[in-house]
Amino acid sequence: MAEGLVVENTTVVTHEGKYLTFLLGKEVYGISIMKVREIVGIAGMEIHHVPNTPSYAKGVMKLRDKVIPVVSMRRRFIMEEIEYSERTCIVVVDISLDQGNLLIGVVVDSVSEVMSVTRQDIEPPPRFGTKLDTDYILGMAKVKGEVIILLDIDKVISAEELKVLETVS
Repeated sequence: MAEGLVVENTTVVTHEGKYLTFLLGKEVYGISIMKVREIVGIAGMEIHHVPNTPSYAKGVMKLRDKVIPVVSMRRRFIMEEIEYSERTCIVVVDISLDQGNLLIGVVVDSVSEVMSVTRQDIEPPPRFGTKLDTDYILGMAKVKGEVIILLDIDKVISAEELKVLETVS
């Protein structure tokens, strides 16, 4: 699926494929559809707070007899929290770990659509200097006149943070 291209002595990895797009504020983000297991409306979902978890961890929810950690993408990206609406969703994603996989629910403002992204649509992630970690950004896609920030959901939450979340599930 991903191919490597050499551009000015830098390897650029393309990540073409289908992406579930969602909104956080006015920004459009995309997650590979291969990582998405389910989309659940937040209305009626009971999220139980778990003490001593990171600030972006909303808690846990029970889904089909499984306890799944839930994180706020707004808090994770240091955005102001907003009140939930009828469009607020939990996207259940499958995170790859060294010792297996972990299902995590991520709260987003709304889900948009599944978009096909080609290699030609993708530019490398922006560089903000060495102090800012943007390893979780696969690239910037331009599709249908929109800029979509493509996320590597496996890296949005660090390995150390995942270990904490794994203990609450």
